[in-house]
Amino acid sequence: MEAERVGVAEIFRCAGPAYREHMAGRLDVGRLKVMAAIEACRTALLGGHIYACDGCGREHPLYNSCRNRHCPTCQGMAAKRWSEARAAELLPVPYFHVVLTLPKEIAAIGFGNRRVVFGILFKTVAETLRTIAADPRHGGMRIGGTAVLHTWDQQLRFHPHLHVVVPNAGFDVESGEWKTGSATFLAPVKVLGSLFRRLFLEELARAHGRGKLEFHGTVAHLANPGEFHATLAAARSRDWVVYAKRPFRGPGQVFRYLARYTHRIAISDSRITAFGGETVSFRHRKPKGREECKPRYGTMTVSADEFIRRFLLHVLPDGMHRIRHFGILANGCRARTLESAREALGSIGCPDDGGVDDDAPEGEREGDEIPQPEAAHVTCPHCGAALRLVRDIPRRRPAHASRAPPSDRPNHGTQP
Repeated sequence: MEAERVGVAEIFRCAGPAYREHMAGRLDVGRLKVMAAIEACRTALLGGHIYACDGCGREHPLYNSCRNRHCPTCQGMAAKRWSEARAAELLPVPYFHVVLTLPKEIAAIGFGNRRVVFGILFKTVAETLRTIAADPRHGGMRIGGTAVLHTWDQQLRFHPHLHVVVPNAGFDVESGEWKTGSATFLAPVKVLGSLFRRLFLEELARAHGRGKLEFHGTVAHLANPGEFHATLAAARSRDWVVYAKRPFRGPGQVFRYLARYTHRIAISDSRITAFGGETVSFRHRKPKGREECKPRYGTMTVSADEFIRRFLLHVLPDGMHRIRHFGILANGCRARTLESAREALGSIGCPDDGGVDDDAPEGEREGDEIPQPEAAHVTCPHCGAALRLVRDIPRRRPAHASRAPPSDRPNHGTQP
């Protein structure tokens, strides 16, 4: 297929049936639903509308989107509105972009226990940042932030980490008055990493003690308590990767970057360079060397089955939220916090948070309404005349894929 036309949907439509047959009985319902949704997206299966040209009489079909949160082509408007809503909330204070990553041995546990481990990740990251900010040595403030879960690296491997956008400002823990911290420094990354590591491992050990963790596949040996605690001890003995810097181009740029993934998934269609039916090639960023200032880029080629397998590694359990606000910016108090902050800072007005609900159910986010003519199709591409709606295209439900018992646990053959 031509590079400019290839995308995840085309790969799934061509290679998906063979992959499902090959993996029969080893894909859970969640992954089967994602595959079916992406394959049907913006096709006659989902229905749509026919627009006619008043000039030349040609008809132009516009098909409905699947609105699945894992579809790379859907929810672009929702992502735009989410980033605009966050931008409207920005305060004239220093912001920091913090990234906290789980080490490989802990990520392996998380792969089969996503709901539990990702819940611990969100909880302990928020607690880490709140605790350190409340320390008088690091500002003595009650703060908040927005955390976004990513589960991939540039090569689509399983690599769970949180991106957190944190304003270095908050309410003084003693006086309760609004105060602003340093514009150049949030906290030592070693201090952040050390506390994050301790809190996370303590919570993980508690979850294990309560029987909330399951061990299968490559981590089956961790069902032995001795092996499990030895793995925790090894993770405790080394530094955990934490990044914390003020965004070079401002917090609005970070939110726009995160929005590309909050309402989509690990890879965009634009990164796919070729699909030959049996192999897929895509661009990826290479890790920077110690003496390199700019990132390097390369192209990776994998089999179509391997590409689909890697893509499906990042399907989240139903109902799991990948965006969470915490502290003084939590959903329940964010409006009051922003009002108090603007009053203290002398800002005029308080923009309404009219953006997308971060945690809206699958397929119900604002901006996913039935498609209207896109900018390129407001006029006929052939003669330039206006288009008008003439009739609906009825929805045709595809045959359901064979069902499998729902599970948060990855099945054999889907390990990272």
